[in-house]
Amino acid sequence: MVNALVDTSVVIDLLRGYPPAQAWYLRQTDLGVSRAVWLEVLEGTQNRHDQRQALKLLKRFYLDEMTEADGVWATDQLLGLSLSHNIDAFDCLIAASSHRLNVTLYTRNLKHFVPLLGGLAQSPY
Repeated sequence: MVNALVDTSVVIDLLRGYPPAQAWYLRQTDLGVSRAVWLEVLEGTQNRHDQRQALKLLKRFYLDEMTEADGVWATDQLLGLSLSHNIDAFDCLIAASSHRLNVTLYTRNLKHFVPLLGGLAQSPY
């Protein structure tokens, strides 16, 4: 069972070896990521080495697969918030898992996730 999910911003901090992210991560248990986070992280890799490093880290997290209901919820959120808050489709898909599971989403991007999730969106460090 997953206790919380992490956003792409946190995974990237871990990949970059950001000390506050590493210290925070070591204190956590049962963290997950959505499939949308996997895609966003892998999209940002520049070469095979980066891809391997990203996959190695991503596999440490519980993978929450998207459901049809997640897609519907994400679409509704995109229609309601994309123009007013500059929220993109990946943000909506990432938030959908947190919304469905009713668990915290740790992110460094509160500007986009608080409108989607309210108090479920929290800064990890």
